[in-house]
Amino acid sequence: MVAVDTMTEDWLSRLQEELPDQPQSICHSIVHWLLGESPERFAALAEADLAIACKAIEYRYRILQQRYWNVSPDQGYQRLIKRLSGLFLIRSKVKTWIALSRDRRRTVVDVIQEVIQEMMRSDRHLAQQLQWISICTQNSRLRNLLMLATIEEYCLRPIRNQPLIIYRFVNYLRRSQKGGMTQVPTGELIRLVSDEIAPNDREDCLSLLDVEAWNQYQEEQTELEQQSLRHQVKSSFVNYLSRNLDDTAARWLELHLTGLSQDQIAQELGIPVQQVYRLREKISYHAIRIFALREQPTLVLGWLKTSLQEHNFGLTPAQWDQFWHSLNAEEQVVLTAYKDNQSIDALAHQLNLRARQIQAQWVQLYLRAQELRTQTDD
Repeated sequence: MVAVDTMTEDWLSRLQEELPDQPQSICHSIVHWLLGESPERFAALAEADLAIACKAIEYRYRILQQRYWNVSPDQGYQRLIKRLSGLFLIRSKVKTWIALSRDRRRTVVDVIQEVIQEMMRSDRHLAQQLQWISICTQNSRLRNLLMLATIEEYCLRPIRNQPLIIYRFVNYLRRSQKGGMTQVPTGELIRLVSDEIAPNDREDCLSLLDVEAWNQYQEEQTELEQQSLRHQVKSSFVNYLSRNLDDTAARWLELHLTGLSQDQIAQELGIPVQQVYRLREKISYHAIRIFALREQPTLVLGWLKTSLQEHNFGLTPAQWDQFWHSLNAEEQVVLTAYKDNQSIDALAHQLNLRARQIQAQWVQLYLRAQELRTQTDD
């Protein structure tokens, strides 16, 4: 249960920071919804499985935050339908079916709404989720937003590289084809509508449709995640500069990120250009050696995809082998300890060094890895 308590506290702290205008009861309701009906299951998970579960929770929260938070339930519903009907796979399948049906006045949006309504009536998982949401909160507006986020997350779950809603549409098609489709002379035309229609009623039949839409969706989500991380890094670094240097340094960063030259920045700040160049060098030093590698390594290196734990400093397997064999025994111990998230104090005691020396060694190891990465790329 330690993992569950820790996750709950972490999420409550995060929500109170990101949603400062919301009462604590709302934050508690969202956390209960995120962790699910049986949060004790996390305590029994292995480390790798727990990491996957945490990513799933993060993904669900991102859907709520980016698409449905601070909008009315009506607007949220329109966003849900627009999101699902915009998927290339489902849109093309529905358009083909409409073209072959008797009622050709219907639109993709109409059909998607019918599929969602049918899922709400007959899907047992959704029924359980809606019941859980009603337990999490009595706030009707929040309940509606959580429901919309749950439906989107469920519909977009990858089943054999395709969104689950594709399979739900096939089920809908089977039940409606008697009344909604003209006579079809051959079985080949049925495959135009869905290559998953089969004599049996199995829901897990293999689809042969193009997976380009799902890959595109994953790329879009990755892009959104990168933009969010970039914004977090920028905000954190601006705050760091204000605290540790001065407001002029923070202002320089804002102007630099807009693409201004050093001469233009000097004019905006009203200081000599030589002072601007010195300020740039000072900020670069703080950005790499202190902020990125000591203050916020998890945030920055995760954004750059050069973290040790997940990305091996951004090195390829061949580069990593070369880098590893170039280290002495003490450096390998330091790297292994950092990779296992061992505390710096424990490592310093083990190596009979000071914590500051360990941190300095870590910085040098990272810079050497990036130098190797740059040389190999060149």
